Amino acid sequence: MPEQLVRVVVADDQQVVREGLVALLGLIDGVEVVGAAANGVQAIELVAGGNVDVVLMDLRMPVLDGVKATARITAEHPKVAVLVLTTYADDESIALALRAGARGYLTKDAGRVEIGAALHATAAGQSTFDPEVSRKLVAGLNPTPIPRTDGLTARESEVLKLIAQGLSNPEIAEHLFIGETTVKTHINNTFAKIGARHRAEAVRYAYRHGLAD
Repeated sequence: MPEQLVRVVVADDQQVVREGLVALLGLIDGVEVVGAAANGVQAIELVAGGNVDVVLMDLRMPVLDGVKATARITAEHPKVAVLVLTTYADDESIALALRAGARGYLTKDAGRVEIGAALHATAAGQSTFDPEVSRKLVAGLNPTPIPRTDGLTARESEVLKLIAQGLSNPEIAEHLFIGETTVKTHINNTFAKIGARHRAEAVRYAYRHGLAD
């Protein structure tokens, strides 16, 4: 069964990189580049034009940087995912991007296959991270589970565990034999109880409290 078409906007201020990414994505099955932006303002304008599933976003850009553009896009167009593709993998850059709402984070060492898989995953609602970024996200976690006082129900704990496994909302619904609306309700309640603003924070919480395999 062919993968669902993912419509992508490429945002990078370096023309040679931007054009190279457009050419590279053109070789990936199930991916269509619908626009290219040289800064965050252009990226927002392209997303506002509609028919965009994922923005492949650089962080350091003029006029409006990738973090601010990510925050605007995720707030104004919540159905559009942002996948960061950048040279930088320092803790501050990762934290700023995730707080802004980025669903995934790759470095420019990523290859065509990895980028293609990440685009499809983020379009499907999953979080995806470069191995180095994943290592940094988990590096500060205590290997001994911390006692929980979150008040999660058994079902909410189960949903959180599935989020930590990288499942999308539709996949969680199928796994638990419940509707997607019910899944969203469980996720909203869970995030409120644990103080998570996005899936990356929820995954960290799950690892910290022994809810992730």
